[in-house]
Amino acid sequence: MASPSPRPRPAARIRSSLARALGLGTALAASAILLAVPPAGAKPKPAAPSLAAVAWPSAQRGAISANLKDGTAYEPLIFLDAHTSVGTAESRDGHYLRLLLLSANGSVRQLRRLPVAKDPSFQTFALAGNQLAWAEGSRGGATQLWIINLRDGRPAKEVTSDTGDAVFYRSQYDLLIAEGRLHWAAAGPDNATEIRSVALTGGPVDTRVEAGNWELSAWPWLVNGVTEAAGTTGLRNLATNQDVAVTGVGNRSATNCSPTWCRVVTLARDGYNNIDLMHPDGTARRRIAGGTATTVIADVAPLDRFDILAEQGPTSDLTGNVELVAVEIATHRTIEISPDAGRISYRDGVLWWSTGNLDTFVWHSIDLRTI
Repeated sequence: MASPSPRPRPAARIRSSLARALGLGTALAASAILLAVPPAGAKPKPAAPSLAAVAWPSAQRGAISANLKDGTAYEPLIFLDAHTSVGTAESRDGHYLRLLLLSANGSVRQLRRLPVAKDPSFQTFALAGNQLAWAEGSRGGATQLWIINLRDGRPAKEVTSDTGDAVFYRSQYDLLIAEGRLHWAAAGPDNATEIRSVALTGGPVDTRVEAGNWELSAWPWLVNGVTEAAGTTGLRNLATNQDVAVTGVGNRSATNCSPTWCRVVTLARDGYNNIDLMHPDGTARRRIAGGTATTVIADVAPLDRFDILAEQGPTSDLTGNVELVAVEIATHRTIEISPDAGRISYRDGVLWWSTGNLDTFVWHSIDLRTI
């Protein structure tokens, strides 16, 4: 995201000499007033964003080295809080991809390891209390769901490999723990979506087929249009079968919705984006950003309190990094989280990003739940 426009310059200060005639002083003062008035129809320049350290002094923050103590590169994939994360690192011999719990004191616990030769991946996560579940896969194998209790010390357990054609959209809702079960979506036949679930202890998989293209949202809601040009047009409650139409968008599309907020991105006449938030019924619509602002995470309005955006900075063309900001929905304030953020992710109330370059960088985190 580009840095906010510079603040308007203050009106020129007129220095009057007591030796000058009163009429000349009055004329100069009048000219200063004219200089301070913006041209008719000019847009006011946006105020510079507040700094997160000043606006959110109580927010919990953390920083993680790009390398573990054993020298291997670490990538966080989910945070339990600002100082505790689960992520991946290869073994020192390069033969395995490890899933690790990295504690605030720097201690490391291995949760799983998969042979690198099979091109493994840990694709998405769900967290509820001490229970952490994830989807993992490898070349030629079915996607598997695993779960572990992070507190009792017992090893991870496979829940099921009957996952169908599971689809994940980099959303915190791709895999959900709710009502004692794991829930996920899979592509079904004839443009249908399978909403699948299994008990946390394993067992048979229940499948509910919904016509159309849906993804999971805050439980028990679905939202449609994730891969459609028209965007989100409706939500469905799995518990009550209630359907809610997204209205008030006009001839535009809602690019993403939750049960509470929809994000609407439109193209302004100057070629830049306008980004609005509104409720799914079209009410409370407000402009939250424009210019070079872009969306940067899949989920709209985390915690129903913020929207997370990126702006092009003065060195973005060279580094690929951006200015990371959050817009407070209630106050309309724009808060600068990082002036030079690289890889950006969000899940379950914690936002994290990297700073630096490909050779040397640091992971940073902020727990939005503590604001």
